[in-house]
Amino acid sequence: MTTYQAATATRSRTHTWQDRPEPTPEILGMTGREVLQGALDGRFPASSIMSTLGFRLVEVGDGRTVFEGDPGDHLLNPMGTVHGGFLATLLDSALGSAVMSRLPAGSAYTTVQLGVHMIRPVLAGTPTLRCEGTALHVGRTTATAEARVVGTHDGKLYAHATTTCAVIRLS
Repeated sequence: MTTYQAATATRSRTHTWQDRPEPTPEILGMTGREVLQGALDGRFPASSIMSTLGFRLVEVGDGRTVFEGDPGDHLLNPMGTVHGGFLATLLDSALGSAVMSRLPAGSAYTTVQLGVHMIRPVLAGTPTLRCEGTALHVGRTTATAEARVVGTHDGKLYAHATTTCAVIRLS
C-alpha cells in the first residue's frame, strides 16, 4: 500500500487592490471604452479579481480587449493542473470588456451566458497566457463576444469561449 507524504512547507501569497471609484457624474458620462482606457492608463483602479487571480488588462480597442495572465501553483486543482476557473475568469473578463468597450455612456453589461472550451491543460509552470476578446454584436439590450487564450511562449490555443451579455441602461 502506498501512502501519501504530505508536503511540510506552507506557502502564502499576498495581493493588494484598490476600492472601486464611486460612480460620479463624470464616470457615468464616459463610454465603456473610456473607462477601460482609464483603468489601463492607471486613472482608475483595476478590478480586484485581476489581482486575486494574477491577470491584467494590456490592450483596449473598439470592440477588442487583451488580457494576460500568469498561471502558478496557487491556482492548482486536486489533479495538479491549473483550475479551469482561472481560464473561465480570464475569458469572461476579456469577453465582457470587449462588449464594454463598445457601450455608450450610461450603460453597463452583465454576463448571462458563458460557454468555455478548454483545449489543453495549463500547468503551474506554464508561461504567461494571452486572452483576446472581440465583440461580435453590441445592441441595445444584448451583446455577444468571442475570446481565445493562447500561450505567449508557444502560440498554442489553450481555451476559447463565447458569451451573451445583457446590456443595461444606468440612467
